[in-house]
Order: sequence, then structure tokens, then C-alpha cells
Amino acid sequence: MIDSHCHIAGPEFVQDLGGVIERAKNASLSYALVILAADDEAEIGQGRVVAEAWSAVRFSIGVHPHAAGKFQENPAAAAGASDLVIANQPLTRGLGEIGLDYHYDFAPREIQQQVFREQIRLAKQRRLPIVIHTREAEEDTFRILQEEKASEVGGVFHCFTGDRAMARRVLDFGFHISLAGIVTFPRALELKEVARMVPLDRLLIETDSPFLAPVPHRGKRNEPANVVRVAETIAELRGARADDIGVAARSNFERLFKP
Repeated sequence: MIDSHCHIAGPEFVQDLGGVIERAKNASLSYALVILAADDEAEIGQGRVVAEAWSAVRFSIGVHPHAAGKFQENPAAAAGASDLVIANQPLTRGLGEIGLDYHYDFAPREIQQQVFREQIRLAKQRRLPIVIHTREAEEDTFRILQEEKASEVGGVFHCFTGDRAMARRVLDFGFHISLAGIVTFPRALELKEVARMVPLDRLLIETDSPFLAPVPHRGKRNEPANVVRVAETIAELRGARADDIGVAARSNFERLFKP
């Protein structure tokens, strides 16, 4: 079992990190990809604490689209910030989460796009797979990925919430699809169809901790151990065993991120 996307270097986990890690170990997690914001010094520092406490941890580092506005005067500096953190964190295995978020528009869209482009270019230089965040920005996301030839390094659309048509676009582009706790929500009917259709060799599972806790933990702080419930739900939808989903996800994780 793996958690391909979590934020356990955030402040939500400082007080009981040991317990969170112990529960993850008891859930038989082999790896957890921890996301670090390149513009957040406190999170980067806590990432080192997490790595010392849990040997299963690997990192993905980037500037989230919400923070793109910090680099409005010089979008290339976002890639520079990411590159500096990557250079000092030997457990880095991915670049992200990066992308576009037009739901909140915390940063101007044109700045988000340029920061996204600069970080894709860095990923290609560093030969790192990309962790994509996209919300209400499907067309621009795919256009930029295509124009920047992001398929050269591959990656994953994390916390996928699109429909089957979008899932096919992701797969056709050569990227992976990662499903989070939303797939356990009763009304997530289209996402359940996506869970049934994704080829096993392109499927990842995640928690996005501390967000999006799966049923029956919905409304509570999420944590890596809860990825088991995501695997169980996908298995139920596919008529498979949760262990089979976990094994496939681990194999895909190892192939993509080379932990």
C-alpha cells in the first residue's frame, strides 16, 4: 500500500506526528509521497523532521498555483525556488504539486500559467515526474502540458475529480490518475465510474492528508493510514481485492517515482 500524495509536513501533524506514522506503518504503507511547497520555509523544515521519523517518506516539491502570485514579477523565480529546495532534499522524487486552479483564482490566470510552464521546464531538466493540480482549468492544463512536452517526464493528475472523458485524455497523454477519498463519497457517481475504467497499471491512490478524509472518517483530519479505505472502495467497484489494488498502486508508484 502507498499514499501517493499527502501533506504531513504541514502544521496539522506537528503535535502527533509519531502517532500518524505509527498508524501508517500498521496499515502496511510502503511509501508516502509528501508534498512540500517550495515557498514555505516552515514546511520544508518540517519535511526534514518527517523524513527522519519515517524511512518510507519521499518528497515532491513545487509552487502550488495558489502561490503563483508571489512570483508575478518574475515567474521564472518559482522554478528557481523549487530547484533550490530540490537540490537540498535528496529524497525528492517528483515536482509538484503544480498546475492551474481557476476555482479560487488566488493568482492571476496568466501568472499561474507561466509559473506552471517554468516548473514543467524544470521537471524536464531534473528528469522528475510531475504532480498535477488542476481545478476548473482542464483545457489550459492540457494545452500547456502538450506545448511544454511534459509527456517526456510523465506524471500524475493527483486527487482526480474529472469525468470519464477527462480521464481518457489523461491516459492518452501518458499520465497516471490518482484517486483520493472523494471516491468513497456516495454522490461521487461519475468518479466511481472512473475508478472502474482506469487501467490497473496507471492507477495511484492517495489521501491528500489532511484533506478529504474518506467515508467513514469524512469531516475529520485525514492521514496516510486512511488510504486503505480508498483502496477498499476501488476494489469494491472493480470486483477485486483491496490487496490487489494496493499492490498495483505500489508497482505504479515505484515505476513512476523510482523511490
